[in-house]
Amino acid sequence: MTEPVINIHPGATKWDIRQKIWDYIEEKNLANFPRPVHNRIPNFKGAAQACDRLTVLQEFKSSQTIKINPDRPQEQARFVTLEARKTLLVPTPRLQSGLFNKITPPQGASKEQLRVCSTSQGVKEFSVPVGLDAKVKVDLVVVGSVAVSEKGYRIGKGEGYADMEYGMMVAMGAVNESTVVVTVVHDCQVVDIPEELIESHDLTVDYILTPTKVVKTECKRPKPQGIIWTKLDTSKLEKIPILKKLLALEEQSGKDVTLGTAPAAGEPGFPADYKPKRQTRRRPRRSTQQDAEGESREDAKQENRVELGQKPRSRPARVRKESKGEVREDGKVEGRGGRGGESKELEKDMTGKSGGRRREKAPEDRESETVSQRRLPPSVTTVYLGGIPPGLRVSELKTALREREAVPLRLTWQGAQHRAFLDYTDPEAADQALEALQGLSLNGHNLQAVLAKSQRGGRRSGLPNRRPKPATAPKTKPAPSECSDDTHDEKTKQ
Repeated sequence: MTEPVINIHPGATKWDIRQKIWDYIEEKNLANFPRPVHNRIPNFKGAAQACDRLTVLQEFKSSQTIKINPDRPQEQARFVTLEARKTLLVPTPRLQSGLFNKITPPQGASKEQLRVCSTSQGVKEFSVPVGLDAKVKVDLVVVGSVAVSEKGYRIGKGEGYADMEYGMMVAMGAVNESTVVVTVVHDCQVVDIPEELIESHDLTVDYILTPTKVVKTECKRPKPQGIIWTKLDTSKLEKIPILKKLLALEEQSGKDVTLGTAPAAGEPGFPADYKPKRQTRRRPRRSTQQDAEGESREDAKQENRVELGQKPRSRPARVRKESKGEVREDGKVEGRGGRGGESKELEKDMTGKSGGRRREKAPEDRESETVSQRRLPPSVTTVYLGGIPPGLRVSELKTALREREAVPLRLTWQGAQHRAFLDYTDPEAADQALEALQGLSLNGHNLQAVLAKSQRGGRRSGLPNRRPKPATAPKTKPAPSECSDDTHDEKTKQ
């Protein structure tokens, strides 16, 4: 038995263990996006290597149908399952719209298409629902964990979804006591978990896959025999509609479906509904006036009008002066030499909220769109994104950035040159974005994400966020984008 990296003190609760592992992973920078890892199944570095070990298991080779959780660190496990032409079942996120999605790749899907199908977005687009009444036999189950022991004891993030999913599969006859359960974790997540912390509803595992090893647990503790209704209350049923359906089915079959009268018993030292606050990233401040007016609703209306093919409301074009020439509010640029209009500053916040002074926006995919600069930090760190395929829309890139949680402060779109520039608050944020964007493929083209040339050597903490003075703007060349002159020169060379 390998000595654990993290020592668990006697008397520790499940929440103590979770917190200790989350803190350790953050402190040692052992995770990729999404960060921070608190209250999540950690997307640890080396997850792909750990998932690749799934293919060496005889149980994987002999399986036909495999259920894998939808979390980011198990994405490679979903890919190798599809690549092996096995049936892949993925639980619906938080069980909100049913139990499973069966992934249905396009006929004759390429390796790249299968990789898309294995992402969370692909799961939404290439799947069909599988209900409780489906006749399904699951041969292998792959789950994520926050902590696991070499004895097979597992601790999740504390919401009980993996346990409920397994219990539902038992109820529908999809799994039994002999069904093999595998978890994929970082080596530091393998710790000594006291057996007294493991309850009847807790799922145990048969194999642990890490970036460096495969552990067969030889766990003798029985797995859950179904949903333990006394552990649930009416509020849980309201949150997870499919539980209501299962309760009705089990009640019809004569089973005892008595619910608990309060949330499931809490662990020692914590209330039953205890959940630490998720640590969130600091985002750029917005004005209190914008927050009060609910700008997100207004932007959503505009987005919907564009999505439905309707023209957004317009108002009389008004000319404003900028270093790039005269830019009208309807997005057209006048008085600009060279190949004007090729560099578009998409300053709208990537979350869908506008920054700075409110104005009507044209459809985000129009080549003539230019939006004025909102307030940015004194310095930014820029990532160059090359290899953008012809015909790709800005909205598609934005969706990919949101999906990988690599949302920048500012996106500079240069689709005609097959590139874009992403500005981040500091080098650390840029590095995390670079990690998240590795392997990004859109419309069958692999995109290249690297640090902008002017920032690679010194790794300095961002470039000055200066707007060039109108008096110095060249008359016969395209105007620089909204950052320093040096940055523009480097971007032009990319």
